[in-house]
Amino acid sequence: MSIRISTQQFSQAAISSMLSQEAQLSQTQQQLSTGRQILTPADNPAGAAQALNLQSAIDTNTQYQTNGNAATARLGLEQSTLQGVGNLLQSVRTLALQGNNGTQTDASRASIASQLSQNLQQLLAMGNTQDAGGSYIFSGSQTQTKPFTQNPNGSFSYFGDNAQRYLQIDANRQVAVNDAGSNVFMQIPSGNGSFTAVPGATNTGSGIIDPGTVTAATGYTGDTYQIQFTTATQFNVVDSTTGTTVLSNQAFQSGSTISFAGIQTSITGAPATGDQFTIAPSQSQSMFQTVQNMITALNTPSGGSAGSQARLHNVMNQSLSSLDQAMTNVINKQAGVGSRLNAITDQQQLQSNAKLQLQTAQSQIQDLNYASAISLYNQQLAGLQASQLTYQKVQSLSLFKYI
Repeated sequence: MSIRISTQQFSQAAISSMLSQEAQLSQTQQQLSTGRQILTPADNPAGAAQALNLQSAIDTNTQYQTNGNAATARLGLEQSTLQGVGNLLQSVRTLALQGNNGTQTDASRASIASQLSQNLQQLLAMGNTQDAGGSYIFSGSQTQTKPFTQNPNGSFSYFGDNAQRYLQIDANRQVAVNDAGSNVFMQIPSGNGSFTAVPGATNTGSGIIDPGTVTAATGYTGDTYQIQFTTATQFNVVDSTTGTTVLSNQAFQSGSTISFAGIQTSITGAPATGDQFTIAPSQSQSMFQTVQNMITALNTPSGGSAGSQARLHNVMNQSLSSLDQAMTNVINKQAGVGSRLNAITDQQQLQSNAKLQLQTAQSQIQDLNYASAISLYNQQLAGLQASQLTYQKVQSLSLFKYI
């Protein structure tokens, strides 16, 4: 049985074949130009879905790294600011020690107070540090609110909040990118951190009390005590909280240790009959107020009397003790910031490794093997050219050439 193939049928078949070859060649060309073997989901539905999931994971990883970079920048600014605060407080301490020297005159102490005033304004400026975007770094979550202000009466106010802001640096990990100014500058325990030792306001003698220390944490109850001089050479210690006498008729010697209730202190100079010294639990005090107390004390004329000198030294001793607490707090905050920066660095290293693995897996699915693709392209091009040449020759055949 014979089958008739008309010229039209042959032409349509040949054209359809060439169009199909051109489409395949065009797809290979697109693959070569894009470097991708999956151009549309139809090319490889399963592979396209897997590549899409991998890209989503890569994008999430990239966002975590971006958050880590932002957190590093913010914490880096806080770290440098805290470093500046620590250096400034050390300068304040040096000046305070100079001013607390008994050889200073009223004029020289006033000069030191002037320098401390400049340091205080610089300290306030550091507390009001802003980042490149104009946000205050120590305002908690109130980033557009200036945190610290000195009031007309000389006191200091904080207008931020106690919140910490966090950035997500991993699926299950957040990092705080700030410390509230209230925790850095304001809530500093006064005195030695456990208690304050201050002279009575009406003292007339030259007694100067040491800031003291806690010698037995279990023995110190946190009560308020008074060291009361019944004579210039004898004193009692009374627990003001309970109204009981702790020590009675104790002989006084300048500089000797006074110990009771898990604490110890000493008094130098010559207290007068009726003088008293109060030991009370520490209260929160801003580092700004501590410096201001020094300035006020140094600006107060002593008149050269032993009592006035004693009042100055008592204030300066307590202020120096409070300043040490502020410096310790700054060091602790620096350590906290440093640990967070280290955590971010470690996390970003893990993310970089994970991202490389994800990109490698994605590349294996969707990236083109250029050697194979070029070989296929050459084969497809040769096949198309052969088809075109054959079609051209067949089309040129005609019986009229043989008549």
